[in-house]
Amino acid sequence: MQILPVSDAAGGRRFIQVAVDLYRNDPHWIRPLDKDINEVFDPAKNKAFRSGTVQRWILQDDEGRPTGRIAAFTNKKYKNKGDDVPVGGIGFFECINNQEAADMLLDNARHWLLQQGMQAMDGPINFGERDRWWGMVTQGYQEPLYCMNYNPPYYKTLFEEYGFRPFYHQVCMGMHPKKLLQPKIWERHDRIAQIPGFRAEHIRKNKLEKYAADFTEVYNQAWAGHGGLKQLHKEQVVAMFRKMKPVMDERIIWFVYHQDSPVGIFINLPDLNQWFKELNGKFGLLHKLYFLWLKASKRNKRFTGLVFGIVPEWQGKGVDAYLIGEAAKVIQSDQVPYTEYEMQWIGDFNPKMINIAENLGEVFRTRELTTYRYLFDRT
Repeated sequence: MQILPVSDAAGGRRFIQVAVDLYRNDPHWIRPLDKDINEVFDPAKNKAFRSGTVQRWILQDDEGRPTGRIAAFTNKKYKNKGDDVPVGGIGFFECINNQEAADMLLDNARHWLLQQGMQAMDGPINFGERDRWWGMVTQGYQEPLYCMNYNPPYYKTLFEEYGFRPFYHQVCMGMHPKKLLQPKIWERHDRIAQIPGFRAEHIRKNKLEKYAADFTEVYNQAWAGHGGLKQLHKEQVVAMFRKMKPVMDERIIWFVYHQDSPVGIFINLPDLNQWFKELNGKFGLLHKLYFLWLKASKRNKRFTGLVFGIVPEWQGKGVDAYLIGEAAKVIQSDQVPYTEYEMQWIGDFNPKMINIAENLGEVFRTRELTTYRYLFDRT
């Protein structure tokens, strides 16, 4: 077996093809858009290059056939609570079910990270934000959400036999969006509804700047300063909303107000993978036109939760139930097509948020991903 570095565009295409060949007969795998993978490794598209560096490799057998791939990266801004050594990352790992092949890939990444001054490695993670390509699927091997990792069950054995240990688990939860809410949700909802000045509404695309400002206000009160999260600026959120606009469904993005001040947000999007799985990883001009046709003609049965939060002043008082109840009045109507709902992952290091999610109604765990850690000093 031989490991080859990826150093040009042709190597980048072979890097993507490794996964295509590996999952060719897996009915649950959805091929990511090539552009979404390539942008991770493009300094012009990925701001993580401002504080880090990355290298990719492909493993091939003695006949020259690709049998695996891996990326390793450093990022000065990558920190977890309690870290007392510099930690690098590995990701985009794919491998045949062969421990020797996996060990070669992981050894190669470890040696490179040692040369960069790292003393541990986490993986599989992303060279960038944690809402994409983060964690290994260890329970719930079903179709992945957009920009979510997917892998066969044997990856867990490959990592743990090498010496990785779970660092934290990432819990995904779902609800049946057409199922009637429990009476206790409506009881809490009704208590808030009786307080003068409360109202909820879904987004209007023709007022994106207004809702971006409201999102920024809630986010900065509810999240900024926690777990290293920074304050957002309205301009950042406006740009984010404009990027999301073509795939937004107004009926599943909700805000709650008290005396016209935003106090809660419930941000969801259709699961883009339900359309993208028809594109075989491509997103050129003709594929974009085909995507628009799919979006207009193919019923998307799944939507996914991105952000749910209440400002601290109103937490624990029933505003979450009020927001869910008001949204349900629309989402459960016959005009809204969704029959499946899954929230993005919540880390098990955040039991408060897991508890909030589990109290939203009849919530069930849909899948679990795991972020692993390997300390280079084995003592």
